[in-house]
Amino acid sequence: MRSLSFPLVVLIALLLAACGNKAEAPPGKPADGAAKPGDAKPSDGKPAAGPAGGGAAKPPMALPVKAVAVTVGPFSTDVTAVGSLLADESVLIRSEIDGRVTVLHFEEGQAVAKGARLVSFDASEYQAALAASSAELRTKTSDHERAKDLLAKGFVSVEVVDRARGAMEVAAARVQQDQARLAKTAIFAPFSGVMGLRQISPGAYLKTGDNIARVESIASIKLDFRVPETYVGRIARGQPVAVSLDAFPGEQFQGRIFAIEPLVDEKSRTVLARAHVPNTGGKLKPGLFARVSVQLDKREQAISIPEQSIVPQGKDTFVYKVLDNGAKTQITKVQIGGRRPGVVEITGGLAAGDMVVTEGALKLAMMPPGAPVMVLPAAGGPPAPGGPPAPGAAPAAAAPAKPAEGDKKGG
Repeated sequence: MRSLSFPLVVLIALLLAACGNKAEAPPGKPADGAAKPGDAKPSDGKPAAGPAGGGAAKPPMALPVKAVAVTVGPFSTDVTAVGSLLADESVLIRSEIDGRVTVLHFEEGQAVAKGARLVSFDASEYQAALAASSAELRTKTSDHERAKDLLAKGFVSVEVVDRARGAMEVAAARVQQDQARLAKTAIFAPFSGVMGLRQISPGAYLKTGDNIARVESIASIKLDFRVPETYVGRIARGQPVAVSLDAFPGEQFQGRIFAIEPLVDEKSRTVLARAHVPNTGGKLKPGLFARVSVQLDKREQAISIPEQSIVPQGKDTFVYKVLDNGAKTQITKVQIGGRRPGVVEITGGLAAGDMVVTEGALKLAMMPPGAPVMVLPAAGGPPAPGGPPAPGAAPAAAAPAKPAEGDKKGG
């Protein structure tokens, strides 16, 4: 019994000593391991909750969007159409008489000058006919002269002289006819141009109207295209046209309208216009398909924005304008002028220096009016106003630390 009471006495003494140490700690000082007032408990990165009911409401988060400043510069209203290229002058050479071809004076694809001899026919038959009619004319002329002398002497009547004169005139007409036929045994170029592929060979016998070859004048090319009737009052002679061809991708040719058909086609409701396009180097060929753009007017200081910035609502058109470097946005009604692929001219609602949202407008439509935005920079470009640095950009250098008071004194 005495052996069990000794350990119990020692245990009670140790407990009393521990209670005495806690009682000796100064008031207000926490014991070791106790949390101090104001110390935040380490957590997974979430901020400590403020006093219940005493914190201010959080501002709405900025919505990331892409935006660009409006563009101020020249803007033109164009109408586009399709058309075909034509030779400035074109003719199919045909035979005007029956006969055998003796000589072809041209090569296929050869450039020829106006008046150059192209084809020669066998002219012997026509030369003989001309000789016979010329001899008959001389005879009839002599008969007419003798009849006049006899009339002067009173041996014949006036009727005989008149008959002699008529016979002489018929003979003269027959000579002119044979001369014309003989002239057709040679064919000449009606204008300067390039010969096409011939369809006959020397020695061929041709009938009247048989095809021989084409002559095309292509130093300047004509362009025919049709314009909708709504633009009839805005096109005129002298307007410039820009022509692009599938045969020459990436190239553009310039020309000018020189004629407009006075009649509007009732079926297509279009009007035919014709332009001249210089053919420097002879690259353009008649018959090529062409895409045409006609400049109707041009403004030098026009405001334009990307087409994806437009937000249609009913019959009206709006854009989201970024204000105060993204602090808020404002939906703004705008008036649209001309259009180009991917670009829209704005005639009212925006001014130079304004910035409009290009990507993120659908999200902004679900936000309250005036919602703040964070303008994302273009890839590889400088940071947008109020936006984060561009991806891959070097971080800004940190400002040098301000020395402590003791460091200043020690220095």
